[in-house]
Amino acid sequence: MSRDRLKILLLADSRSFHTERFAGELRRLGCRVLVASVERGRMLHFHLRPRGEVRTQHYIMSAFRARALLKRFKPDIINAHFASGYGFLASLMGHHPEVPYLLHVLGSDVLIVPHMSSLRRRKVRRALLTADCIVTDSDYLAEETSSLAPTRRIETIGWGVERAALDHHRVDYALGRPLRIIVPRGQEPVYNNSFIIDALKPLIREGKVKITFPASGSLLGEFRNRLSSLSDAGVLFYDRMPRCGFVPFMAGFDVCLSAAISDSSPTILIEAMALGLIPVAAKIPGVREWLSPDSGYLFNLGKPEELRHVIKKLISDNDPHTTMKQRNLEEVCNRGIFEENMVRQVELMRSLVLETRS
Repeated sequence: MSRDRLKILLLADSRSFHTERFAGELRRLGCRVLVASVERGRMLHFHLRPRGEVRTQHYIMSAFRARALLKRFKPDIINAHFASGYGFLASLMGHHPEVPYLLHVLGSDVLIVPHMSSLRRRKVRRALLTADCIVTDSDYLAEETSSLAPTRRIETIGWGVERAALDHHRVDYALGRPLRIIVPRGQEPVYNNSFIIDALKPLIREGKVKITFPASGSLLGEFRNRLSSLSDAGVLFYDRMPRCGFVPFMAGFDVCLSAAISDSSPTILIEAMALGLIPVAAKIPGVREWLSPDSGYLFNLGKPEELRHVIKKLISDNDPHTTMKQRNLEEVCNRGIFEENMVRQVELMRSLVLETRS
């Protein structure tokens, strides 16, 4: 490490907000970061030029170019996001005794992808088994990762929200009429947004709720078709926006709702807690480390009447949930601040480099 300035080769999707956010904070903390990506995003990156007709081939065919980049850049550490893609690519780059390989695992890497096919399972296992250390964002995901492969070392470090987001925490806790609900997960099967529409259709038609979804996802067209019988005023969409615009936008809602069927650590619900929204989520293992009856509302998947009951209760009681929201804000401040968690990330990487060279 030249003058303690950590050099990091970050293998990640250059189109992803997570990559931009992660790389940007590493640089702010004094690290030298080179992002290498098969995808062609807007952020500054080294393009690995995808080849082959299927996505797996992109990573396989990029391995030679990635190895050449490794020799030229001479990083202190390789950091791959996430197992099923760039973790697999990192595993193909060969063993480099003085360059540790740190892998960040996404919830779907372990909870969904390995169960899609034997080939995908082998790819994920290879990525996990070759990593010197794995970072997960929840203890639940760490347990599931360990059950999939006997990994060397696992650390749990959450993502969290930027400290500046706390400036947008709502001072006025009064609930709107109609109740303003944001569902900030795109139209993908895992996010189960159609369940929300089916459960809350009566309340939408009665004008008691107004629900806003992202205008994104592979199922967007199909999802819009399901809404043909509902009032345009009851279901709205928003386009992708920069982080500085999204945070105050999200702060303008009363409820943050998720019906995801799989999740490792609900970052979007942590953001809701930071902003003073009421978190409502499906009762799945991935939310248990943040959501409880004291911090939000849970409902069982497959039981739309439970979700409908929760929302009707919020409407009829008109309770601003002041105590809950203040407690949630304290919890986020204690363990959910992005900048503090990134300091932990850098400390971990430094320790891996020192251990490798000792």
